[in-house]
This record gives sequence, C-alpha cells and structure tokens, in this order.
Amino acid sequence: MREDYIPFTIGSRLRILPPEKSAPDDGRINLIMDRGAFGSGEHETTRSCLELLENLPRLSGAKLLDLGSGTGILAIAALMLGAGPAYCVDPEEDAVRACQRNCRRNGVEQKVVHLRGTLDQLAEQEFDLILANIYGDILLDVAGDLVSRAKPGAHLLLSGILWEYNYDVRMRYQRLGCTLVKNRILDEFSTVLLQKS
Repeated sequence: MREDYIPFTIGSRLRILPPEKSAPDDGRINLIMDRGAFGSGEHETTRSCLELLENLPRLSGAKLLDLGSGTGILAIAALMLGAGPAYCVDPEEDAVRACQRNCRRNGVEQKVVHLRGTLDQLAEQEFDLILANIYGDILLDVAGDLVSRAKPGAHLLLSGILWEYNYDVRMRYQRLGCTLVKNRILDEFSTVLLQKS
C-alpha cells in the first residue's frame, strides 16, 4: 500500500480519494476507492478512460457495460456522471467483491448488476456505452461480441492496449462498423474511443 496516496483530481470534474479521507466541497465528483488497488485511478489507462468519460455526450441514463470491471472505477464514474444502469463483468471473484464494495461506498449499488464470468455468459444486449480497460489481445478476441452488443451510436471506450496492439484493435473495430473518435497514445499503453456507426 502506497503511503503517498492522497486525494487527486482527474480531468475537470473527478476526484479519487480513499475511504478515510474527506473531500473539499468544490463541486467535483468524488470517487471513493481503496488505496493502491489496481484501478484506483493511478494507472495511466484508468486515468485516460476517466478523462475521456467525463466529456462523453449523452451519458444521462445510458445503459453501460463494463467488461473486466475490476474495482468498478469506470462504471462508478459513469454512473456518477449520470449513466445507468451498469452491468459489470469480471472473471475474478476478488474483483467482483471489490467492485461490489466500491459501488456501496459510492452509493450506486442499486444501479449495478454484477456478473462473475465472461462476456459470453452475459444475456443483456443493446448497450449505449461499453467500457473495457483490458489487454489488447482480449479486445481483439471479443470484438465481434462487443460491437454486436452496442446500439447504433453507442460509444466504445477501450483501453489497456499496449502500443503494439493499437493498430490491430482500431482496424478490427472499424471493420466491424465503428468509427474512430480518439486514439490516445500513453507512456506504455493506449486508449481508443470509437462510436458504432
């Protein structure tokens, strides 16, 4: 656990803070997350997703899928920005428990359906927003299923993509009927924002 972890801001609207810290009342949206956990906002892919997420149009009431939800930080941020309901899918039991705990801490647990498993086990279809901060090779494997679950006009915010997978991921999703909105190259990874045509 990092001792220097303190509340920090992301973008113009969000702040990450651990449960024991109180936040100033300055109009920012506070995301309460465990210290040092992967997905607590410190990793470049998480920060990149949050920066893009806060500027997405038509978030209000958007039905969202968070694939590989981990701690739930992306889904929680989207919900607190007005989206909902959310479907969080992760194969790891510890991740699902962490996501449930963080949803309770942030007061959004009633808007979230949790699934411990994989995308093919999710019956729900037709999402307005798809979030997936997972490795590029997995994004390639699930591309057809992810795009088929996106409504026309839906955004797909994909990250966790190492540079060497960036081109292949972009091309695969564009061939499946998505338009590239943003391609952000980070220190080691990249983030791709697409919209289903």
